[in-house]
Amino acid sequence: MDNAGDIANRRVAGKPRVIVTRHLLPSIEARMEELFETRLNRDDLPMTRDELAAAMRECDVLVPTVTDRIDAELIAQAGERLGLIASFGTGTDHIDLGATAARKIMVTNTPGVFTEDTADLTMALIIGVPRRLREGTALIRQGQWTGWAPLAMLGRKLGGKVLGIVGLGRIGQAVAFRARAFGLQIRYHNRHRLPPAVESMFGAEYVEDLDKLLADSDVVTLHCPATARTRRLIDARRIALMKPGAALINTARADLVDYEAMIDALESGHLGGAGLDVFPDEPQVDSRLIALPNVIAQPHIGSATIEGREASGEKVIANIRFWADGHRPPDQVLEALV
Repeated sequence: MDNAGDIANRRVAGKPRVIVTRHLLPSIEARMEELFETRLNRDDLPMTRDELAAAMRECDVLVPTVTDRIDAELIAQAGERLGLIASFGTGTDHIDLGATAARKIMVTNTPGVFTEDTADLTMALIIGVPRRLREGTALIRQGQWTGWAPLAMLGRKLGGKVLGIVGLGRIGQAVAFRARAFGLQIRYHNRHRLPPAVESMFGAEYVEDLDKLLADSDVVTLHCPATARTRRLIDARRIALMKPGAALINTARADLVDYEAMIDALESGHLGGAGLDVFPDEPQVDSRLIALPNVIAQPHIGSATIEGREASGEKVIANIRFWADGHRPPDQVLEALV
């Protein structure tokens, strides 16, 4: 979508009224209060649906996060003054972009600021699952370690193994850069093949058939957006194609994986392990996953660095300022991914 033609008509006289749905870094909130008529959420309790609807009737700019589901019904109830949804974070799958386009409500996000942070966590899981770091930590914490032994806590080495990357965008490329240092062979699947120069930079081999990538990989890591096309991209059939003992890493979106099928494969031993930072019903996590010793589960912390959250807040502020001045924000979301 491209509603750039409406920007001039939505210029705000005076300070725009901005409502922020979650507690942000103090430095970011202080700057927002200085620049805008800002209502903050310092209690950090997620807004209810009714509270979101009320906020959207009252403000010029809504600043939601990935925990806020802004669907077509809410957008239809928005007040006439709402002209910008300046989302805090990269993903936009929590916002109905078709509905915002119909109402001529602009949407911005904060791309790029969490790339390195998410790649760091992904690499930690790529290392941690084959080397059984969760199990080793549990032995120490529970006082059950009986000392070194030749056959104790045997894991899998990384050097020479195949890392299959599903989605070689910003984060996927950052993961590939890190993985090469560990001697992993990089193969990837995208909707479209990347230029040879990019493949050469990361030593990445393109695999057009996702099924083949899954069958050939020792570790699979997911870095594609959540769309109608990618929902449950990794389903029971595709999990069955993976090598016995392979590891699945997901720091992207829970919707990409059939978690029931994944749990079955983990319990049966077909999958050697999983490293997960996202879950279908956050903050609830399936008790079966928690019980499995070969699963490293993290509380959605891929972007959880001070530096990243500060940079994201600064992008939100910049987007609001550009929009309020009648200019195109630098991070306008131009079209919905389908």
